[in-house]
Amino acid sequence: MNNPLLTPFVGLHGTAPFASIQLADYKPAFEAALQQARTEIDQITSNSEAPSFENTLEALEYSGQLLDRISNIFFNLNSAETSADMQQLAQELTPMLTAFSNDVSMNEALFERVKTVYNQRASLHLTPEQQLLLEKKFKGFSRNGALLNAAGKSRLREIDRDLAQYKLTFGEHVLAETQAYHLHITQEADLAGLPEGVIEAAADLAKSRELDGWVFTLDYPSYIPFVTYSDQRALRKEITLVNGRKGHQDNDNDNRAVLRNIVQLRHERAHLLGYESHAHFVLEERMAQNPATVQSFLADLCQKAWPAAQREWQQLTAFAQEELGIDQLARWDGPYVNEKLKQKLFQLDDEVLKPYFSLDRVLDGAFLVANRLFGIEFVPAPSIEKYHADVQCFEVIRNHELVAVFYADFFPRPGKRNGAWMTSFKPQYQQAGVNERPHVSIVCNFTPPTPTKPSLLTFQEVTTLFHEFGHALHGMLANTTYPSLSGTSVYWDFVELPSQWMENWCYEEEVLSLFATHYETGERIPQVYIDRIKESANFMEGMATIRQLSFGMLDMAYHAQTPDLADIKAFEKAATADISLYPDVEDACMSTSFSHIFQGGYSSGYYSYKWAEVLDADAFEAFRENGLFNPTTATAFQEHILSKGGTEHPMDLYRRFRGQDPKPDALLKRAGLV
Repeated sequence: MNNPLLTPFVGLHGTAPFASIQLADYKPAFEAALQQARTEIDQITSNSEAPSFENTLEALEYSGQLLDRISNIFFNLNSAETSADMQQLAQELTPMLTAFSNDVSMNEALFERVKTVYNQRASLHLTPEQQLLLEKKFKGFSRNGALLNAAGKSRLREIDRDLAQYKLTFGEHVLAETQAYHLHITQEADLAGLPEGVIEAAADLAKSRELDGWVFTLDYPSYIPFVTYSDQRALRKEITLVNGRKGHQDNDNDNRAVLRNIVQLRHERAHLLGYESHAHFVLEERMAQNPATVQSFLADLCQKAWPAAQREWQQLTAFAQEELGIDQLARWDGPYVNEKLKQKLFQLDDEVLKPYFSLDRVLDGAFLVANRLFGIEFVPAPSIEKYHADVQCFEVIRNHELVAVFYADFFPRPGKRNGAWMTSFKPQYQQAGVNERPHVSIVCNFTPPTPTKPSLLTFQEVTTLFHEFGHALHGMLANTTYPSLSGTSVYWDFVELPSQWMENWCYEEEVLSLFATHYETGERIPQVYIDRIKESANFMEGMATIRQLSFGMLDMAYHAQTPDLADIKAFEKAATADISLYPDVEDACMSTSFSHIFQGGYSSGYYSYKWAEVLDADAFEAFRENGLFNPTTATAFQEHILSKGGTEHPMDLYRRFRGQDPKPDALLKRAGLV
């Protein structure tokens, strides 16, 4: 029987044949694709012609396409639609893929050819994109062990193999901990304070588990509303403590040893390659360049935000004592008291807003913004196969031509990790005169529909959708030659610019009027609600900023020097002690479920969220100054930011769009910190 992963994809626009793929297809497909990729590398190294950009760099760039295609499908589904068997298979496949990656990066004959071209670069008349590809490939070898001796290369292989498996294990443990717990409520009195829609969703979840009453889980659309609205402080405490202990308890999913191994191996790898720390290694290829710059950036923002955060904490504490009878604020009180104070100050809460933010209309709103800015249309494509019934598929069209295929996967379910992310099944690139268009996906965990209501989003979920859609635009509007420089393949502290820039549109009256209508009556969102959304945009911004900065500081504490991790909880507490507001919770430890830095790609890079906020606030000022949908501004943003990917240094791209260096003034003004 033909393996669907190894035959040409004949679906619309060459999309993946998800319905035909069985779990048993993956391993033989990977084995065949690895063999093909090795043959392609051998053809480059055995070429009798003198090394050139075309027969070495371009050949290397376009090698392994089958392997990449299969990897994209498998690992995307391992995040969005996994199972115990799939996770076990990932543990088997990862060492094979890591070994191949090491084989390429430590291939002396291949490196010699690349180095020969690199040494001739001044006389080759390369385009800026070709120059960057050459530099990236050359650095890729030197940063991955090509210059090490035999013993060093052998040790690096072991490190990379172990790191890949530990990162997988970390994520598996977090997912298992998330799914191992549920809060089962059987007494109606324990639902006090919860909105009708939240109660209905909990009843529906209980029914799906063949339980009476109501069920709440650690999935964000269930957990966040409960801790935000429940009047039952004891139950808020219970679910908060369980959430805080993920990966930090003596069971099969304990991540403490896994975390220690990841950090230790990252530092050993960096030292082996001649770097002072993992952060020094990572930041060499970032806009920030070194840990000192990051730490100075975080400290400077912290200095500006800390006075506001302290004022807000005092305001929150006084309100809790005077209005709610809570003498000492604890972590399980934060979202609840925050929401109560917000309601008092602005007469606004998410339950009032949610009827105006049905998921379908919000998605239409994102599409409308993209259409008015960039002239693209999103056409439903029911004939495209999808990996789950919840997934929506669209053809992205401009001037009757395909721009991209877009997948959207919005609801939590077993086998899907928490959070929200953008990914791709196929990058954009040009080869043999054909501009291959990308297949892009966003994956979220939003409030699902109930038997009586469509999916109604909180305003935070609205901004999350726009955020991930901004990443998707970066991928969909890519127009580069080489896949490794396309779309979101940019410096990590630049990648959040399009996503965070996109969030700004959610606060604009002109944009809200396009899509925010009541799901039952069709009534446009009242002006008073729009005004309150804008007024409340900076609510508790000081505390929110400090929270984000604390995550960045914790990331750097783990990675900017070799830390003593004998007690991970104590280490975490010390790293953030100077900017902690809530009393410490003895059992809680966020590090052991900090997937961004221990499973994902944000190690030594969590600061980039705030770094990119400086860029996005400054960039959006250009739209404010010239008109939100000014075609000249929109075209410049597309041409210099969205379509260029990583083909030039990001600061050069930014200056070309903005005509100046980014200034922090717009961010500080927007955040109410000046």
